[in-house]
Amino acid sequence: MKVFVSVDMEGISGLTDPEEMRAGGRGYERGCELMTGDANAAIRAAFDAGATEVVVTDSHSSGKNLRADLIDERCTLIRGPYKPMRMGEGLDPSFDAALYVGYHARAGTPGGVLNHTWMGSEIRDLYLNGEIAGEIRLMAAYAGSLGVPVALVAGDDAACAEAREVLGDVTTVAVKKGCGRYAAELIPPARAQQLVYDATGRALAGLDRARPYTVPAPYTLGVDWASTSIAHACSIVPGVKLAGPRMTEFTTDDYEQIVGLLGVWSTIAGEVGCTGLHYG
Repeated sequence: MKVFVSVDMEGISGLTDPEEMRAGGRGYERGCELMTGDANAAIRAAFDAGATEVVVTDSHSSGKNLRADLIDERCTLIRGPYKPMRMGEGLDPSFDAALYVGYHARAGTPGGVLNHTWMGSEIRDLYLNGEIAGEIRLMAAYAGSLGVPVALVAGDDAACAEAREVLGDVTTVAVKKGCGRYAAELIPPARAQQLVYDATGRALAGLDRARPYTVPAPYTLGVDWASTSIAHACSIVPGVKLAGPRMTEFTTDDYEQIVGLLGVWSTIAGEVGCTGLHYG
């Protein structure tokens, strides 16, 4: 059995403060340790369930958050910025299951801890074939386009609810319950990591019942940006059209282009947003 693990940070046990997610911020180094702890719980459970190979990708921000010196030595770790497939880097059709650890709810979700979609503030809403999508739907569809089912989603309670809404009977584990965007009722990390371990074991034991989440081609990615300047800058990419003052759209039969383009758009948006986002 071959298992892929994508690890984000906002849904990690013990974390609620944006400073804990940002290199140089107060608590960031400890946040990286907690992120690695949650990842290790899933990795250990995968190997205990019979996995022969586990590939882990660091899916948060710069991709340099998981502690390479603390990660389970049996896995393969993919880290670093500007990975072509970002949160899905390393995934291919040879995998039997994908596990999403530390995931969060989409932008605008009431009570979703650190809720956002792909970027901190530049994206208001993202749509996949006309349906509103967060990172859970977006990356589950990527896995599905490769024939790989998502077996587990771990994060805050809002992320787990979103995962069940999108994926149906998927195994979820909530490591915290949101009290707002920046506060949560926490399960202490040691106990939360045990929950992740237990849930991963259950998910992989029932893998024969898991089915890939499939979105019919052609795929249309729509983004409602926070500013007209970002939308216009992103619209110059060949094949992209303006679908409104702040909306860009792109259609393709290749889902890798959806993920890859979103990475390109986010790079553009980060530069444009940093210089004039508050003007709208």
